[in-house]
Amino acid sequence: MLPKWLRRTPLAWRQLLKEKTRLLVALAGIGFADMLIFVQLGLLDSLFDSATKSHQNLQADLVLINPQFQTLFYVKNFPRERLLQTLSYDGVASVRSLYVDTAQWRSPETLLNRGILVWGIDPANPAFDFPEVNPYLDQLKQLDRVLFDRASRPEYGPIADLLQAHGTLATQVNDQTVQTVGLFTLGASFGADGNILTSDSTFLKLFPQRQPNQINVGLIQLQPGVDPQTVQAQLQAGLPDDVNVLTPEEFAQIEINYWESGGIGFIFGLGVVVGFIVGIVIVYQILYSDVSDHLPEYATLKAMGYSDRYLLTVLMQEALLLAALGFIPGFFLSVGLYQITYMATLLPIAMKLERAAFVLLLTIIMCSVSGAIAMRKLQSADPADVF
Repeated sequence: MLPKWLRRTPLAWRQLLKEKTRLLVALAGIGFADMLIFVQLGLLDSLFDSATKSHQNLQADLVLINPQFQTLFYVKNFPRERLLQTLSYDGVASVRSLYVDTAQWRSPETLLNRGILVWGIDPANPAFDFPEVNPYLDQLKQLDRVLFDRASRPEYGPIADLLQAHGTLATQVNDQTVQTVGLFTLGASFGADGNILTSDSTFLKLFPQRQPNQINVGLIQLQPGVDPQTVQAQLQAGLPDDVNVLTPEEFAQIEINYWESGGIGFIFGLGVVVGFIVGIVIVYQILYSDVSDHLPEYATLKAMGYSDRYLLTVLMQEALLLAALGFIPGFFLSVGLYQITYMATLLPIAMKLERAAFVLLLTIIMCSVSGAIAMRKLQSADPADVF
């Protein structure tokens, strides 16, 4: 005999609550599938966010790059004169150059070398919009002065603590001694565990094989009110074919395309698909078992005049209830995993509202598909089975 409160609940609730152990197993399975999807999507977003964070802080309306440029971590050069030529076009207000390359940073603590991304800027005309860098621009004009990214991985050493204790810190980059005079914040990525910022003069000293007239990125600032697309079309038509003119958004998209096509994006996307399929299988097994165990009851309801449509609606309600209830533990477990992943890797991974809404939608679809498959068993319920 069911409790009075349970008899008053909708049929879908009663069916689920009859077998509490089965319900808990179902919720755990859906939560696990959701957690798998959340983690894969979170890592995929952190891949793109970390790879394009530098792009988002560039002071530019248009960007000039080598046509073979694919990523900031494997740089391609082009002649500086191309950037200077843009000044002759109407609407162009100023230009900036940017050098990028990977160097070897020697940890002052372990004395081990580790690859680090080096950004070379003109301190008198900085390429990045980093307010915390502005107080150090005069110091960067001096040779062998660098700023360290406080969001770099800890393997580079306790640089922030050492700077706080001593004011400056001497270390080696590419076997050359430099003075770290301050900190800025950019963040680690899948391609670079850390960053340092320095002047173009110091950059060329650290990379003696580089030619001063060969730059990696040209930044174009337009006059107020000028349409970037119009100037972009004029520059692309007028400049030689050894450069491409892009908007900052198109420049960032090149970086995203590189990581998507490099296999990492595919792996994370495959993880989402696997999680989705796992969820479908788990929910189907639960609903199929429920229908099988209560097939005589469903047949009795048919004999009492309830239509297949009504019974199928009950089954879909069960599927949607499982989706809603299973999503909750998956969501909160994923938030915890995001925090653990951030502390371990310093990658910018965090829960986003649009991602949570997307996973909830996937969960509803996942459970609905499972319910649709399980309906085939329900449709076989025959009133004659109870006699």
